[in-house]
Amino acid sequence: MGLNVELLERSFAAVAPKAEELAEVFYGHLFADFPQVKPMFENVDMAEQKKKLIASLVVIVNNLRKGEVLVPTLEQLGARHLDYGAQEEHYPAVGQSLIKALAQVTGDAWNEELTQVWSEAYAVITEHMLAGAAKRSPVATV
Repeated sequence: MGLNVELLERSFAAVAPKAEELAEVFYGHLFADFPQVKPMFENVDMAEQKKKLIASLVVIVNNLRKGEVLVPTLEQLGARHLDYGAQEEHYPAVGQSLIKALAQVTGDAWNEELTQVWSEAYAVITEHMLAGAAKRSPVATV
């Protein structure tokens, strides 16, 4: 993958004890900075949604060294997100909100290197999720 897996793991381990805060801050940023996505969550139990976010992050970080597990997991996640109305243009909003939330919850220990490695990781996550969505989506024919 070419990612700085050790730094991703260490930084996530540092924020994991504040997982509930991370989820709260993430959705706060997402809805404040990208209000156009809020309607997608109108009929969603946000307490459950926050748990799913954290569970997904844990699975991702725990499998960074296991591409054979991580890639199909991300592809399945991307396919499932089609059911929620997720579109390709939503992914940057989620990435920006996630990194902003990680930085806020991490506090003074956050730095530019962490922004870089998490941005790179999120780009890989997005790539595989979109690939999974594309596999599930019917291809338009002319």
